[in-house]
Amino acid sequence: MRTIGSKSTTDDSTTSATSSKTTVEARFTGHVRTAIGTHRLEYSFEGETLREFLDAFFDEYDVRELVMATRESDSTTRGWVKAKHLPGTWRKNPEGEQTRAYARVMINGVFNENLNGLDTHLEDGDRVALVYPFMFCV
Repeated sequence: MRTIGSKSTTDDSTTSATSSKTTVEARFTGHVRTAIGTHRLEYSFEGETLREFLDAFFDEYDVRELVMATRESDSTTRGWVKAKHLPGTWRKNPEGEQTRAYARVMINGVFNENLNGLDTHLEDGDRVALVYPFMFCV
């Protein structure tokens, strides 16, 4: 269901493998925007998946801990109801590939867990949003 972008590949004549570089529009909100210092930038990386984007992006910008959960307990918050059977087609990324509580990763406005998780294919021109809103609770 892509509406924008086209895959860009570059052939390396010295090897039989094909390497690819993808350029996406990266957008940020809340704490991630504050840490990076802008709400949007064009970002090019080697590869074609969300996982490859995040690895490259987090190597360059130190915001991994703002977005990604390292443990299951980091991806949930106190007070959420534990459901045995989630309604509809509710999906959750596996442990180690989840976002922190309240943080989300979206591709073209769709949560990554509703696509193919971190293995979601990205194309040139796709919009990848790292969302971590400011939360103030009393």
